[in-house]
Amino acid sequence: MMKTITEKDTDYICDIQAPCFQALDDNEVEIIRTSRTQVQFRKGDNLTKQGTFASYVLFVARGLAIQYVEGDVNKSFNLRIIQPGEFVGLSSVFSKNTFNYSSVAISDCHVLLVEKQAINEIIGKNGIFGHGLISRYTEQNISLFDTLRSVLYKQMMGRMAESLLYIDGFKKHYPEIFTLMTRKHIADFAGITTESAVKILKTLEKEEILKLDGKDVLLLNKGYLKDLSLRG
Repeated sequence: MMKTITEKDTDYICDIQAPCFQALDDNEVEIIRTSRTQVQFRKGDNLTKQGTFASYVLFVARGLAIQYVEGDVNKSFNLRIIQPGEFVGLSSVFSKNTFNYSSVAISDCHVLLVEKQAINEIIGKNGIFGHGLISRYTEQNISLFDTLRSVLYKQMMGRMAESLLYIDGFKKHYPEIFTLMTRKHIADFAGITTESAVKILKTLEKEEILKLDGKDVLLLNKGYLKDLSLRG
């Protein structure tokens, strides 16, 4: 369960180290400081829930999470991995008053909940800050369109190859990235069933394209996977 972090806690964050926050003057920093709540989400906790009212924007200070869209019962599609320094719920600032996707922690996460009203107030005063948020929101939308294009036009093997390469891209900074995920997480990035994902992983291992080491996945032939992804 999530836990509120107070100034008395050792892991309380005094300063927000993110480029967009560096553009704030002292008064604007105080607005953020007084309108934020620091929360610890445990692995498996939902940071946001699709369709629920959004009164705040989340800033991930530590930890990793997955953003996903919920479909029918037991069906979901993973959109991206959320890293420290990223915002969650920006769409609620610029458009809807509800979260249009869910997000779940795949490791313990330290998150700042900033009231949406405070974000809107600062955007109205500080163009540089507003531009930074809009740029981040646009980047997320571009990524979303690329993801949808993959799902619509690529075959199962192509989507799986693209998903494995995407997740593997986080290994430089997070060597444990695959071990934080279940096979269902990987399957939901490719938009396929868990059973199909497991079958493809075993096939690729037999072909020595990758190696399965417990929950970890070691990509041995990224060139082949890139070609498979491009061919779709």
